[in-house]
Amino acid sequence: MIEYKAELFEFLNQRWAALFGVKFDVLLYDLTSTYFESDPPFPEGDKRRFGHSRDKRSDCVQVVIALIITPEGLPLTYEVLSGNTADKTTLRAFVKKIEDQYGKADRIWLMDRGVPTEEVLAEMRASDPPIHYLVGTPKGRLTKLEAELLPLEWQKAKEGVDVKLLPREGELYVLARSNDRVAKERAMRRRQLKKLWARLKELQQMAPTRDTLLLKLGAAKSQYPSGWRLVKIEVGQEGELSFCLRKDKLREVRQREGRYLLRSNLGSENPAQLWQLYVLLTQIEEAFKNLKGDLAVRPIFHQLGKRIRKLQLRAPGLTPRSVLEQLSAIQMLDVHFPTTDGRWLIFCRYTSPNKVQKLLIGQLALELPAQSPPRITPRRSLEPLPSRASL
Repeated sequence: MIEYKAELFEFLNQRWAALFGVKFDVLLYDLTSTYFESDPPFPEGDKRRFGHSRDKRSDCVQVVIALIITPEGLPLTYEVLSGNTADKTTLRAFVKKIEDQYGKADRIWLMDRGVPTEEVLAEMRASDPPIHYLVGTPKGRLTKLEAELLPLEWQKAKEGVDVKLLPREGELYVLARSNDRVAKERAMRRRQLKKLWARLKELQQMAPTRDTLLLKLGAAKSQYPSGWRLVKIEVGQEGELSFCLRKDKLREVRQREGRYLLRSNLGSENPAQLWQLYVLLTQIEEAFKNLKGDLAVRPIFHQLGKRIRKLQLRAPGLTPRSVLEQLSAIQMLDVHFPTTDGRWLIFCRYTSPNKVQKLLIGQLALELPAQSPPRITPRRSLEPLPSRASL
C-alpha cells in the first residue's frame, strides 16, 4: 500500500469532497513520536533513532509521525520520519508536498509553536499566492510584546474568550484569554504550590544532612516544577533550609494564566474567527490520542523497517475506542468443578460474542480460538480453588 499512498490520498480527497462536501482550505499540521522495544544497531537508513521523546522514554529508539488533517479529522497525508527529526525542519517539505499533490490554493495552516521557523514563515508570506498560517508563539515573544499589548483594549471573541489584536510587520498578533483555561491553570498551579510548600515544611522539620537535603530538594523540583519557580529556597552551609514565596513571580504568572499569544498573516480583524481556527488544533490532538491511547501503538515491537510504515483500516465506520469497548465485553473465565475423588475439573472458557462482536471480529479478519478442552488436577484436598477471570 505504501507504493500507492499518494494515489490513495488523492482518491480519498475526491470521495470526501463528493460525498460530504469537504473543503481543504484549512490544514492542521502536527507531529508526535512513538517508541520501540528493540535495541540498536539497526541497518543503515533505518528510521528508528534516539531523539526528543514526547512519551518521556528517551532510553528507547523511536520514529516521528507527521500528520496533516482537515478540521473534520480526515487525513490528507502522513509521513513516518526518523526518530531524531526536529519538528522545525519538517514544515517546508510538507508545504511543498501538499502543493505538489493537491496544487496551490488559498489554504490556512494551523500549527503549534514548535513547528515553524522564522525563515519558513517569511517564505510563506512571500509565496504567490501567499500561504496563510495561524500559529502559537513561545512565551518569550509575549514578554517582548507585552509593553505594546498592555494599553490595548480587550475585545470579546466569544463567550468566555477575550482577545487583543496587534498588527505588526505584515502579521497580526492575537493575545487570547480564556476564562475556562484561566481557572484550569490556576487550579493546577495552586495544587502544585500547596504540595511543594507542604514538602518543604516536612524537610525543614526532618533536618537531614545537607547532601541528603539537596537530593530531596532535587526530587521535589522534578515533581513540582511549576510550583518550584514560585518559591525562593536557600540551603545554608550546615543544611539549614529556608524558603519564601516569590510574590513578584507569582504576580507575573497570574497575569499570564490562561493566555495564548498567536500570530497570523491572515490580516483578519474578526477575533472570533481567529479563535475558532486555533481551537481546531484539538482535532489533531484527538487523532494522536486515538493513535497512542485507543490503538495503543506504543511500544512497538517490530524488528523490520518495512513493517513500521504499515497501516490497515478495516472498520471505517467506527472509532478505535468504540471497537475496543465492544470487544472488551468478551470475557475469559476459568470454571472449577470438584470431583468426588478430591480432584478438580477445570474448564477455560470465553463468553460467546454477540452479533455486533461477531461482525467486528469478521471485519477485522480475526478468528477466535477453539474452546480449549477441560483439564483435571491431581488428587488433592477439596479445599476450593480461587476462581480466575481476565479480559
